[in-house]
Amino acid sequence: MSTPSILVRGLGPVATTAIVVGNVIGTGVFLKSRVMTCNVGTPGRVIAVWIVAGLLSLAGALTYAELAAMWPRAGGEYVFIRNAYNSRLAFLFGWMRFFASGAGSLAALAVGFAIFLNVLFGGKLNATFFSLNLPGYQVPFGTLQIVALGAIWFVTIVNCASVSVGGKFAIVLTAIKVGSIVALGLGVLFLASGTWSNLSLQDTGGACEGVAGAARGGSAGFAAAMLGALWAYNGWNEMTFVSGEVKNPQRNIPLALATGMIICMVLYVFVNTTYFYVLTPTEVASVSATSSVAAVVAQNFLGAIAVSLIAAAMMISTLGALHTSTMANSRIPFAVAQDGLFPKALAKVSERTHVPVRALLVQGVWASVLALSGSYDTLTDYVIFVNWMFFGLVIFSVFLIRRRVPRSEGAYRAFGYPVVPLLFLVTTGWLLVSTLITSPVRSLIGLALVALGIPVYHYCTLPRPATSQTASTRSPRTP
Repeated sequence: MSTPSILVRGLGPVATTAIVVGNVIGTGVFLKSRVMTCNVGTPGRVIAVWIVAGLLSLAGALTYAELAAMWPRAGGEYVFIRNAYNSRLAFLFGWMRFFASGAGSLAALAVGFAIFLNVLFGGKLNATFFSLNLPGYQVPFGTLQIVALGAIWFVTIVNCASVSVGGKFAIVLTAIKVGSIVALGLGVLFLASGTWSNLSLQDTGGACEGVAGAARGGSAGFAAAMLGALWAYNGWNEMTFVSGEVKNPQRNIPLALATGMIICMVLYVFVNTTYFYVLTPTEVASVSATSSVAAVVAQNFLGAIAVSLIAAAMMISTLGALHTSTMANSRIPFAVAQDGLFPKALAKVSERTHVPVRALLVQGVWASVLALSGSYDTLTDYVIFVNWMFFGLVIFSVFLIRRRVPRSEGAYRAFGYPVVPLLFLVTTGWLLVSTLITSPVRSLIGLALVALGIPVYHYCTLPRPATSQTASTRSPRTP
């Protein structure tokens, strides 16, 4: 008989790396080059931003790897914050991830998948059956909403199987995703007409649709481009949420984070270089905001079918990110519930598949609600500031933990300490200040949404029996 209520370590190094790459690569590689060219003006600077943002993300990933190797348990950042600071702060992180940024990102990915499928079908999915008139806005329900819900529940059901099945599915989708990007780059190099001299040119009067004049050129433009690139690299931290299911975590977690981020950086630099081989910076900057640089470049050697192929590539890329994010984010409510701070039912693990099925199902329901309501973008925008605040807290915790916990034999230590985590902290501080200056109301609303979890925490911590999860995670050693 299988052992009940435990997760199993069924993710090998390839599957773990696929989760990193699958979470990071979404649509940014297809969409961000236009805006970044408007921000900094030249191909060289665009490529430099991709490299700098990639190295900074790698610095953060390598620092997270030390914590994940020390505490390889479900929940990742939740566990790090609880052990470095306190359970109240950890609960607020779990509250924010489950109710806002985690489920909100799943809803956004599902809606994006539906939109790209609609492009692939030439707009044939635009039918609306009815609309709900709610205070302030209308909520439509039609074919696109059905597709989005179908995507959420498809990946949820896949993830309700064993974690090894979810890992294999992640490998397949990530391989297709990486293959499509490599195919695009190679197609440009061998089939498109272009010239490397474009890389020495500068944007001179590109349309830059939707890009504010204040974000073009100078330090403000560089900062805007960095924000765009860091958004495209975002998601590597979610691999730590499934740390409790990674085989040989002290070796495979650091390896997967480092390898995955290097793969993403190489792909981003490679494909963006090929964009400028075909198009001048002014042509890149003049691409319509409703199109993508990738589609325009592919049209050079594929003709009209390029739009459909790029839409298919973005659809698969989005589905891959939705799948890995569904797997990773479900471990947050599971870990919080094990500490008795979310309903105990969410801590239940299937005796047959050894995955937190109930946490997956509840997450799927909430993501579906957000997808139908259309409020996912609002929620995720509100908590950007708080997301980066928690990033900074996790990175800073490495300095605290090293003072408290003696080095374990064979334990992974963050590369370049203390310089590497300090660089990430400086970047995080800069992003927090920039976000607070440019979006003060949105940032404060995000803090208020997180603060709503404080009374919930105090209610959940009324006297009750101690939980096994709390006791088991006090030691930094793997059980």
